[in-house]
Amino acid sequence: MILRSVLIAAVMTGYATSALAFHCPADVKAIDNGLAKAQLSQSQKAEVTSLRDAGEVLHKAGSHKDAVGKLSEAMRLVLNNM
Repeated sequence: MILRSVLIAAVMTGYATSALAFHCPADVKAIDNGLAKAQLSQSQKAEVTSLRDAGEVLHKAGSHKDAVGKLSEAMRLVLNNM
């Protein structure tokens, strides 16, 4: 329940346009925590991992808006399977 609340807060925060760079690492951590507890098929896990990795790469490249988009997609998939 707490993890779900944290993930929801992270997604909601991800839509804020200010300070996007600071949210990406927190989003990645929330996704990693959610992956450990979500009921996902192998293909879903692969999709979440791919989106998470793409978001992390975009963050490191300075494309924070795009990174938040990818990370939000990954978090939605995790949340829908909690």
